[in-house]
Amino acid sequence: MRVGSFVLAAQFPGQGQGEALHRAVRTAEVAEEAGLDAVWLAEHHFVPYGTCPSAVTLAALLLGRTRRLRVGTAVSVLPTVHPVALGEQAALLHVTSGGRFTLGVGRGGPWVDLEVFGAGLDAYDHGFPESLELLMRWLREPAVSASGPRFSFREVPVVPRPSEALTEAPGPEVVVACTSPASVRLAAERGLPMLLGMHVGDEEKAEMVALWRQHARTAGRPAEEILGAAHVSAGVCQIADRRTDAVETLTKAMPGWLKQGLEAHVTVDGRFRSMRDPLAYTELLCGLHPVGTPRLCADRLAATSERTGISRFALLTEGSGDLAATEENVRRLGAEVLPHLR
Repeated sequence: MRVGSFVLAAQFPGQGQGEALHRAVRTAEVAEEAGLDAVWLAEHHFVPYGTCPSAVTLAALLLGRTRRLRVGTAVSVLPTVHPVALGEQAALLHVTSGGRFTLGVGRGGPWVDLEVFGAGLDAYDHGFPESLELLMRWLREPAVSASGPRFSFREVPVVPRPSEALTEAPGPEVVVACTSPASVRLAAERGLPMLLGMHVGDEEKAEMVALWRQHARTAGRPAEEILGAAHVSAGVCQIADRRTDAVETLTKAMPGWLKQGLEAHVTVDGRFRSMRDPLAYTELLCGLHPVGTPRLCADRLAATSERTGISRFALLTEGSGDLAATEENVRRLGAEVLPHLR
């Protein structure tokens, strides 16, 4: 089992954006010191829900600041970028970090980002499969051309080629954020592990893993690849000597961040979207994830792994909104929870 920190660079009420980003960087540095396996970096535009607009850029900084930690994006939003440009960046980070980079990609949402970056709503509604296919070809082949509805260009060489890195992997690992049966099938047919969201409980995650395996077998993926797929479960982690204290920490801080962060999302076409009640959502997350004493947190992670077959976790540790409390939370995760799992 591998446990990492899920970093949103969340801007809590009363905080500046620089403060949120500094906390994100410190979370990664402390995660390495504490013995965690990875950090996973979220990407958002124009909202205080997360102040990092480029997960690959922040990943580059953190790969340079660390020596052992794996750094992943969770996720780079494919519809708003050119897949070749993202592939070049991923290959660069793979080669220069000695294979410590994981590229997580996702479809994102129907946000105004699509208008600002010129992608258009069609890139969100229909373009994700084409973008993912082109990205994977770029990361696995020596030269690539394209003749699809969105991307069309003559053959060009892949530079740098990730397969030339001095690592065991021929290219950077790619994981796909999955929230629907269609995205599960898309990932499974390519043998790509899933990243499953924090709003989803063990039962639904187990169903998605089972569906992934079914589609992977139908697509003819190798049996060892199916059995060894290292899916990632996103969640929340808050450690305290008493569970009530951990829950109180999150229910005091997270609803204000969620309210201002979620309300700031603007749809590109004015479509209606419902917003979760911030306090109820916080309470839901406290019930689903490792929030409580170190022993409870370890037991919760072990139970999720057993029920779902998921072996990797990306845990939001900044739910207090406070830098010192976040650093302590990460250190306790490493010192008091991980030993129970290993």
